[in-house]
Order: sequence, then structure tokens, then C-alpha cells
Amino acid sequence: MQLPPKHYDEMVRRASPPSPLLRDCLWAFFVGGGICLLGELLRMTYCRWLDEEAAGTLTSITLVFLSAVATLPGWYHKLATHAGAGTLVPITGFANSVVSPALEFKAEGWVTGVGARIFSIAGPVLAYGTFASWIWGILYWVLLQLGMA
Repeated sequence: MQLPPKHYDEMVRRASPPSPLLRDCLWAFFVGGGICLLGELLRMTYCRWLDEEAAGTLTSITLVFLSAVATLPGWYHKLATHAGAGTLVPITGFANSVVSPALEFKAEGWVTGVGARIFSIAGPVLAYGTFASWIWGILYWVLLQLGMA
């Protein structure tokens, strides 16, 4: 039985509750800001003992570690359920996107499960990000050669 698109759209509208856009945006803003605030507090603390570059590096390492640890028992996923895009703060979201598939496929073994699937979410981001940076680098170089940049 083929369902006409009009009827299907109506079924989807009835089954999907309206999204509270303002509340979702506020959650994302405050959770993302909270993650960034934590990073800044860590950096300021590390700056007491280290130079700024080393403190920044250690801050990144700490945020990745905390994100990975929070992913293991499912806490990061629960936070992301409520905060949405706020948890996609690049470094913590990336760590979560690497650890999640590793956990999901660990039953398939270290090589065919974890090793083969660990970058299934993050891999396309890395590939397209690298490609985009390559394209923009060439464009910038061309503009420099033409004296336009």
C-alpha cells in the first residue's frame, strides 16, 4: 500500500511534538558555554605552573580526557540529549565521536570492531575538513599571487 505524501506529512506532524526552540537554544548556549568556561578555568589554573602554550595543550588534553571518560558510562550522551548542539564544542564533541563507536563495536573485537569503526563518525569530519582546508589554502595562495590578499 502506497501512502500519499500529503497523508505521510500529516502523520509525521501528529507523531512529532513541536520543538521548544528557545529552550533548546538556551540549553545549547549554556552547556556549550559551560564547557568553554571549564576549559578556560583549566587553562588559567595550568598557567600558574606552565607557560601559555603548554597550558593550552594540557587544557585540550584534559578536555578530551574528561569527554572520553564521560562518554564511557553514557553521561555525555545524556547531556547531549538535553543540550543538543551545545555539546558539540569542537574538542569535546570530537572526543565523544571517537569513543562512542569504539564502545558500540567493542564486542566485535579490537581489530574488526574498535579498530575498524573508531573513526566511523569522526572520519568524514576529518576527511572533509582536510579537503576544505586544502581548497581554501590554494585559493588563498592564488589571491596572494594576484595581490588580492
